[in-house]
Amino acid sequence: MQSYPPLSTQVIGQAESALGAIFDPLLARTQTTFRQWLVLTVTAGSGGAMDRGQLVARVAGARKIPGAEVEAAIGELAEAGLVRTDGEVTLTEAGRGRYGQIRGALEEITERLFDFPAGDLATAGRVLALVTARANAEIAARA
Repeated sequence: MQSYPPLSTQVIGQAESALGAIFDPLLARTQTTFRQWLVLTVTAGSGGAMDRGQLVARVAGARKIPGAEVEAAIGELAEAGLVRTDGEVTLTEAGRGRYGQIRGALEEITERLFDFPAGDLATAGRVLALVTARANAEIAARA
């Protein structure tokens, strides 16, 4: 039986780097930046429209990036005709198409990479969610 290292920041970082090396070319093929992808994903997950302030706060808070960078990504997506920004940020037909194109490719890859028993996936998800919650608490305590 193969042995695996215990969960650590190094193991998480290596997994993140490997996943990024797979995901970055998907984004590059569609000329979509990672920050733009975050905006598309959160907007799509909210039914295709979301209050701009809530969107900025949600993406910035989840990814620990400045709100100004999220605002810039929204502006870039609007210039490209992928979102409308009239109080809410709303996906256009082209934006829904771009999101679907990237999401479809990502789901194909995810299906291959995450082919594990449901119990293992649940455990991994639970552990990573707890690590995230503890890290967020640590950040909040330092603020």
